[in-house]
Amino acid sequence: MSEDDLVFNSPPGWDIDTLGWTPPYGWRPPAGWTPHSDFPAAPSGWDFWIAPSNANAKSQTPVAELITRRPVDETSTAPSPSEPRQKDGNARAQARIAELELEVQRLNEALAATGSPVDLDDERVLQEVGIYRYHHPLEHAADYKERLAAIGTAIKDMAKAGDAILASDLFTYNNSLAKGRKMTAEFSKLMLRAYNAEADNCVRSLRAGNVVTARRRLEASVAAVAKLGAMMEMHVNPAYHRFRLDELELTADYLMKVQVEKEEAREERERLREERKAEQELAAERERLDKERTHYVNALQALRESGDEEALAELEERLGAINQAIEHNDFRAANIRAGYVYVISNVGAFGPNIVKIGLTRRLEPMDRVRELSGASVPFPFDVHALFFAEDAVSVESELHHAFSETRVNQVNLRREFFFATPSEVRRVLLEKQAGNLLEFVENPDATQFHQSKKYWGPYEAGPGVH
Repeated sequence: MSEDDLVFNSPPGWDIDTLGWTPPYGWRPPAGWTPHSDFPAAPSGWDFWIAPSNANAKSQTPVAELITRRPVDETSTAPSPSEPRQKDGNARAQARIAELELEVQRLNEALAATGSPVDLDDERVLQEVGIYRYHHPLEHAADYKERLAAIGTAIKDMAKAGDAILASDLFTYNNSLAKGRKMTAEFSKLMLRAYNAEADNCVRSLRAGNVVTARRRLEASVAAVAKLGAMMEMHVNPAYHRFRLDELELTADYLMKVQVEKEEAREERERLREERKAEQELAAERERLDKERTHYVNALQALRESGDEEALAELEERLGAINQAIEHNDFRAANIRAGYVYVISNVGAFGPNIVKIGLTRRLEPMDRVRELSGASVPFPFDVHALFFAEDAVSVESELHHAFSETRVNQVNLRREFFFATPSEVRRVLLEKQAGNLLEFVENPDATQFHQSKKYWGPYEAGPGVH
């Protein structure tokens, strides 16, 4: 190769300047050109003149992006192509570049064999898909079990019939069609075992909500089988693959349905416990009022006989109050929708501007608040509002609907926490209902929370921060 066929190879720091000028490919320094005095010395053994193919290879190397860009002095002379070339000086750098290029090639081949990468980060996938949507909506978890059993039977039948993997029957081996068909059959069994192993693993590793990851993994397995069996036109039967996808989706639906049913059963048990406690309290209160009423009736009878009119009037007033209390108690016992709507918060557990809006039929609503402030939260709840209503169920439902877009848990709508301030809830409550607001407090006391912060020290910044 003549010197005219070579191209100039700028050392690191020479070829790109800070003024925006870059020597184009094939650039040859003009007569009298020399490097700027600020240029760094060329690496030992640097080839200033190389073949165009080598220059192309170097121009595609990402390492070139790391080269420092320096100015060029147009008044200097270029190195002559006839200068001695020390080809072994940059051998280590070139070997490293070749190693990286081979690694990139290996990764590209692996990616091409498996298709697009599968995201295995369940947290990110769950955020991507949002609220879970059933693929095969059924009423009960038992219905999913029946459907899964039917699909399992169909999967076994296709595998036994040899219809799970499709391949060409014209593949020859050593010019023998019989040997080619035998090899195809054996290879098909191997591919089916690999595909089924991946499908079974996807089913076993399923958790409620992460079906997207499992489906992507199974699709990647189908692509891998098709790529590896391309010579024999081998691929997974789309009908068989559809069965296995249905199995995945039904299993995910089943797991989610079981979780929902458990949650519903737990909340139903909680509701029944709350109602039983309310009924017991109302019954005990009625018994107490009856005894007190009997006491006053007997006292009134004695006073009438004695003729003490002043004492008689006072006892009759008290008896009237007792009769009113009995009437209210009987109304509460007969009307299961009557009760107290409460607005509470727990800044130490959930942070500011998060409230819980619920209802209780208990005779003393604070008993319910104290139960919620049990061992499951680090600090007791603070009460912002108590509202008595003859139809507390409707009042609670109206408030939940008004703040539906600010629910903390957008998946389980039975969780009653909302991003809202007490004053916002109070305003909506007064707009929809008149009177009966027994108390209202804007700012929570959160006494235990504020007292505890003094002793948190470095832990206030978060777990593991010291």
